[in-house]
Order: sequence, then structure tokens, then C-alpha cells
Amino acid sequence: MDVHKRNHSSGRSDEVGDEKVGFQAPLSPLARTRPGFQEENDGLLPTSMPNTSSKTASHSLPRKDLKAFIILVILYTLQGVPVGLAFGSVPFILKSKLSYSQVGIFSLASYPYSLKLLWSPIVDAIYSRRIGRRKSWIIPVQLVSGLTLLYLGLVIDESMANPTQNLVRITTCFFLLVLFCATQDIAVDGWALTVLSPESLSFASTAQTVGMNCGYFSSFTVFLALSSPEFANRYLRKTPRTYGLFDLGGYLTFWGWMYIIVTAILFFVPEDPPHLARQNHEKLSSDHYKNESVYNRPVDKTRRYLQDLMHVYDSMYQVLKLPNVQTLVVILLFAKLGFQVNEAATNLKYLEKGLSKEDLSITVLIDFPFEMIFGYYSGRWSSGKSPLRPWLFGFAGRLFAALLAHIILLFFPQIDGEGVPWKLFLLIICQHLLNSFMSTIQFVSLCAFHTRIADPTIGGTYMTTLNTLSNYGGTWPRLIILYMIDKLTLARCEGIVEPYEILSEDMKKECSGAGGRVVFIRDGYFHTSAICITLGVVIWFWVKKKATYLQSLPQSAWRVNKTVK
Repeated sequence: MDVHKRNHSSGRSDEVGDEKVGFQAPLSPLARTRPGFQEENDGLLPTSMPNTSSKTASHSLPRKDLKAFIILVILYTLQGVPVGLAFGSVPFILKSKLSYSQVGIFSLASYPYSLKLLWSPIVDAIYSRRIGRRKSWIIPVQLVSGLTLLYLGLVIDESMANPTQNLVRITTCFFLLVLFCATQDIAVDGWALTVLSPESLSFASTAQTVGMNCGYFSSFTVFLALSSPEFANRYLRKTPRTYGLFDLGGYLTFWGWMYIIVTAILFFVPEDPPHLARQNHEKLSSDHYKNESVYNRPVDKTRRYLQDLMHVYDSMYQVLKLPNVQTLVVILLFAKLGFQVNEAATNLKYLEKGLSKEDLSITVLIDFPFEMIFGYYSGRWSSGKSPLRPWLFGFAGRLFAALLAHIILLFFPQIDGEGVPWKLFLLIICQHLLNSFMSTIQFVSLCAFHTRIADPTIGGTYMTTLNTLSNYGGTWPRLIILYMIDKLTLARCEGIVEPYEILSEDMKKECSGAGGRVVFIRDGYFHTSAICITLGVVIWFWVKKKATYLQSLPQSAWRVNKTVK
């Protein structure tokens, strides 16, 4: 939630954070000479270089780009709302009524964010000239997302009341919602490259960071707090009540209408800001730029779109054929196994032990400002000639954070209606911060390594392919891990006339309702955690040798020899 760094850290999953690297087709020669822009908007190509020497360009947003910047922040905020629900709030709510493996089934809803590379070339290649290249996707996808949220607002409370029977419907709805948001993310990322002036391109990532984090934390930390009766009664009300300020259905309905309202406003927002449109028409009117522009060549557009589409997919295939890339892919797919229990189940285990959702959301809120600091220093550390060295350090650090979480939960007292001791709560926060710091180090250093090795002739596709595989390496084990926790757990209901074995969450509630107590004879969390941490240590020693070798290779070892047509 990995919103996506994401992502995705302690509150957000890797899949969310890691997505924000940019999904773009390979740059044309014209685009490579003018960084950040491709064949956009039916002939409107920003043809001036960003003024990197200007202090104002580096530190302040020009007034002419303020409107576009605000629009981008709003669009990214809308994307962050469903992501915060799917990666954060909903699994927490479901865990009180479902088993770990059932929560794992819901985790399938997050897959589109890790796999959006598969259809991102289609979003880039197919569009309506009348509506605009990016708005052709943003408007309909955002409208469908809003309607989906409105539908969920009507049925979600009833479905969540009995999630065992409605798990497939809940998972399907959120899967589609995340799919729509992932598709919208591709289009908005592309629009950000052309809606801002060349000298303001650095603010595109700022809009993305601000918007996604606002949406994510409003759906995670803020929602869990304000929907809690305990939080509302303690801090916001004079007269205690049995419900929070709003429920999940009302929250989804509110954002559904916000989606629709913003979509309606987008109809009146030009895809190309007037000042950029004038600038590009003037430049493209000159013979030099007119001859250089792909839009003034006698090429059938439909044929060109199909060629571009096949070009991207062929580029991916050529990248994956490289032997060194194949070694790196194996590392990316299996490197996160060691801390998967910590990432997927530790917070759920805290809830099972009695830690409130509100306290857990506070740890995420505290973690947020530290992530900004961690990102800065991680970037400085990863800028050297050996970017995988800090990645290996972060690998070991995340294993230690997973071990620390294992130990904390092993000695965690059962909290029955009482607040968590402040010393223990402080220790939980420190464990979250440690995991977040090490996760950020890994994310930043891996991005630096991908940037260094990427073949510049197909840089966008190269980077995106590797980052997608890295994201998927943190996604595919999750369902297996949660299933193992359930299968390795053995619990009994004791304190009643005839003790019996507990096989489901419903049986736990029946036990408590009958006056008994749930006794864990074998806790699958600790067994699975021990297995994963042990595997992680073994993988670390293997990866250390391979990573040292890979980062010592010359750049020619990562080049695609075949010219991709």
C-alpha cells in the first residue's frame, strides 16, 4: 500500500511504491534529444530543452504551469484512494472475520498494479485524436472507476458483514477497481510529460508523490481512524456513540461522486495547455522541426500505432533474452521471499494479538515523514559505482527487521480491551521505521542500478520490464505465504466442557461466545516466518555473489545486440 515507493514500506506494499518509475515506450530520436517527450498529442511536441541552469526552473513552479500541476495532483490523489483501500484498510477489516489464506485471496486484487506493463503499450498506442491521446483513456476509465465506487458504496457494508460468503464478489470488485486505477496511472504518467512546460518536468514526480500519498493515507490512516467508534469518541465527540464518523459504504460513495465530478471537469480542460500549443505550433511551422517531426511524414497512423505496439513488446522480449538479465530476473523474483511474512502478515498478526487498527494506522502515519528523509539519503548513497552494495545492505536489514517483528510478536502480550503499553508501542514503531528505511534503500539503489544498465536505445522499455519483475517478486509469494500460515496453525477451544479443534475464524468466535478461550498449540505465523527468514539468509549469500558479479559487468554486457524494428 507496495502507493507504490510503494511500493508502495511499513504501511504501503512494495508493489505500490515500486510502480512509480514510469511506463513509457522507447523514445524516438526526436524525443531523445528533448528528454521527456514522445510522439504526443497529434503533432504537438515540446521541442525546447528544459532550462537546467536556471535556479527558478529548479526550485519554483512557473505560474503558467500551476493549473496543470493542480490537475495532476488531483488525478493522482484519486488513484491513491482505491490503492489505500486495497493494500491497506480492507485487508485489516477482513482479518477480523477471515483466515490468513482468505485474506490472501483478497490480495489478488492488487495484482494489476504489479502487472500493468503488460497493457501499458496499448494505452500508449490507441487513442482518439478528437479527445486527445491521454484523455481518451483518463476520462472513460475514471468514469467507470467512479461508477464502480458508487456500486461498492451500495453493497460493500452488507458484503463485509458476511465476507466469507461474499469474498469472491469483494475481491472481484476491488480487482477491477485496481485494474482501472492502474490503467489510469499509465495515462496520467504520460500526460504529465506533456501538460507541463519542459522546464517544469521535475514537478511531475512531485505531483505524483503528493497526490498518491494523499489518496493512500486518506484511505488507510485517516479512514481507519475516523471510521473507528473508539477514536471518534475519544477525540472528536462529547457524547460517546457506537459507530464512527462514517462507514466504508459512505466513504466509497463520497469518492465515487468525486471521481465523476472530476471527470466532468476534465471535459473542459484542454489536453494541451494554450501556451504549449502556441509554442509547439510555432516551432513545428519551421522547416527544420517540420522535417524532423514524425507527424509530418507520410505514414499511415494506424499502421504506425501497430508498429509502435509491436516494437515495445519485441523490445521486452529482446531484453529478457539477455543471459545477464535472466540472472537478474531470478534474483528479482526470489529476493523478497525472506521478508514476505513480515510484509504480508505481521500487521495482521498485531491485530490478532489485540493491537487496534487505529494504533496500527498511527505507526504508518509516523512512518510517512521519515520516508521522505530516508529517500533523500538513500539516493545519495546509491549514486556511486556500486549501487547493489546498499541494496545488499538493505536486504540484510529487512531480514533483521523481519526477525525483530518475529521476536516482538513471540513475546507480545494478549491485549483484551486495554491499550498497548507505550514501551511496546514505541518498539513496534521502531521496527516499522527500520523496515521502511531498509526497504527504501533497496528500492532506490535498485532503481539506480536499473538506470545504469538500461540500454539507452530502448531505455523506457528496459527500465519498465525490470521494475515490473521486481514488483511481481513481492506479489506472487503473498498468497502462498498466507496459505502456509493457515495450514501450519493448530488451535483448540478450551475452557468449556468439550474442547475442540478450531479450523476457521468463525469457530474462534463461537469459542469466545461460548465462554471458552482460543489456545494456539502451533502458531503458523512463527513457523512460516522462521522458514522464510532462513530461506532469506540462504538467498542473501547466493545473491551477494551474483550481485557483485552483475554490477562489475561493463555496460556492453547489458546491451540488446539485435536492432529492434
